[in-house]
Amino acid sequence: MNRLSEVAAAAWVRQGGLAGAELRGREYAGRGKQSMKRRFWLAGWVTAALMMGVAVRVTPIAAEDWPHWRGPQHNGRWVDGKPPGRFPGSGLAVRWRVDIGPGFSGVAVAGGRVYTMERMTGEEKERVVCRSADTGALLWAHSYAADYGDMDHGKGPRATPTVFRGRVYTLGAVGHLFCFEAATGSVVWKRDLKSESGARVPTWGFSASPVIHGDTVIVHAAVSPGGCFAAYDLLTGEERWRSGDDPAGYATPVLFQYKQATGLLGWTPRHITCLDPNTGDEYWRIPYKVTYGVSIATPIVVDDLIFVSGYWEGSKAIRLGKSLREAQLAWEENRYLRGLMAQPLYRDGYAYLLDKRHGLICFELATGKKIWSDNHRLTPRERNPQATMVWVGDTDHILALNARGELVHARLSPDGYREIDRAPLVGKTWAHPAYADGAVYARDDRQLVKAMLP
Repeated sequence: MNRLSEVAAAAWVRQGGLAGAELRGREYAGRGKQSMKRRFWLAGWVTAALMMGVAVRVTPIAAEDWPHWRGPQHNGRWVDGKPPGRFPGSGLAVRWRVDIGPGFSGVAVAGGRVYTMERMTGEEKERVVCRSADTGALLWAHSYAADYGDMDHGKGPRATPTVFRGRVYTLGAVGHLFCFEAATGSVVWKRDLKSESGARVPTWGFSASPVIHGDTVIVHAAVSPGGCFAAYDLLTGEERWRSGDDPAGYATPVLFQYKQATGLLGWTPRHITCLDPNTGDEYWRIPYKVTYGVSIATPIVVDDLIFVSGYWEGSKAIRLGKSLREAQLAWEENRYLRGLMAQPLYRDGYAYLLDKRHGLICFELATGKKIWSDNHRLTPRERNPQATMVWVGDTDHILALNARGELVHARLSPDGYREIDRAPLVGKTWAHPAYADGAVYARDDRQLVKAMLP
């Protein structure tokens, strides 16, 4: 993407794009001509970007917030972050530390508040919690019955809360979809997708985080029949559309723009698929049957190339054609590029993936050619390797929380892996942290921590 496209897209998504314009029109109709003029001005900027034919993510963001899965732009980049100084020998300065119930749910930070989900110890209940970003004090919590039955790794919720325009959207491990008032925790609406819509719970529970598009929230929850993906009205919870017969996997779908069209990219245990997020109509699907259904890592979209990586069957790259309705397999690799949970990163033609056997791999995105391996320096070799990597600003620095709960500061480039610092932060964890206001917010199964970065 060139610089004009980046500026246009950034301006547009900071206002919520078409999503924000339409929703503001419903909630704040009649607030005057200036607001309408501003929306038309922003629409002109984004139109300029889209006319260039590049893929642009459609994501509502706010400076210094981490409001949903994978950060402000859904791509694992701390937009406002700056590379930290050297970590103190005594460890990072902990601003606060509070008790929390078990779970894999990631952390979201927005408007001075911290959101995550947990399972209440000794009870068949899930709980959504909101805490002060300054002090960690509990501001509100909402619990509800959630019977996990014989769910594998059934210790707690998986999905990260999604915060959007004063509301919080959450999806529990067995299909409880909620919309809360972000300030008070009041329930705006709720849906029990399993009991109401026949959602088929996968082996390890629903894990894909809710995604906002227009005036809808989209979930990957395999409602039945025909609802591998489904969209619900942001304000009322009314179902708008459902699409696809595949079972649910674990990957959060991706919204992107390509040649003036909007796509919703999903990865299921059977296919890589692209839908029209306005209607649920399918643009295309490419077969990719996954052993045990573990379609987990969110795909990467870069210009006309889509990258997906799996644990057993390896990676596939898909090339888009003259329009969003055209796609074909570009390349596939199953020797070095076999990721599981860890989200890959992309920068300047190269991608970085945590492979189950070889550790962190750098490879050319266009070809799949391996450049180097870190030989498990980032995180130890194990059956289910995990490290949540994010770029720091527009640099080659990363922050990564590995499976041991160590925060690692390193630099990634085609020249190699260069580690700068690491410090223990929490216990063993697979949960994704959040970064905002110069701090990292991380959790394990017992504690939620805010630590300041030097």
